[in-house]
Amino acid sequence: MRLLVFSDIHSDLRALERLLDIEADLYVAAGDMVSWARSLDKVGELLARRAGSVHVIPGNHESESDIARLCERYNLNNLHGRALLAGGHHIAALGYSNRTPFDTPGEYTESELAERLQPFAALKPLILVCHCPPKGTALDRAGEGLHFGSSAIREFIDRQQPVYFFCGHVHEAEGKETLLGATKAVNVGKRGFLLEIDEALE
Repeated sequence: MRLLVFSDIHSDLRALERLLDIEADLYVAAGDMVSWARSLDKVGELLARRAGSVHVIPGNHESESDIARLCERYNLNNLHGRALLAGGHHIAALGYSNRTPFDTPGEYTESELAERLQPFAALKPLILVCHCPPKGTALDRAGEGLHFGSSAIREFIDRQQPVYFFCGHVHEAEGKETLLGATKAVNVGKRGFLLEIDEALE
């Protein structure tokens, strides 16, 4: 089972084409496929190449309704706030970020993030995908002393210890990997991360 997770395409259609050229069983687009919800149809036309294998969540630049319409129009799967079972593992996803100074379409308070993560607590073994990274880690570091991640997501990971955690949102941390207890955590960015579930999680 091959899972490809990517995020923060921001209308870089060449980068998206390269990702979709990678053979995988499941593709998870972890938000911010565009900026300010503009030109989502162009992204949808490309994602439709993999149609039923593509699962999408909103970043902070898309709303829930934006992604719902995109998925309906292009036969994609809306994974926001939902989970699926693949390769004997639960893959759960939550879009949006914590609050930003920019008032983008997809933002939750920390309490809202915590509430929406809670249904995933019973899922074991868990692969968790969020648009937003956990607070105070290599995944949310935007510069010296600058961390813009979510404390609610960090608390969930520390408490529940998913096997893998994937995110985007903070571009400066793209490609960074870290261990949070037993959880391998990666800011996938638009370079993406390909996980061989059966081999990696035996």
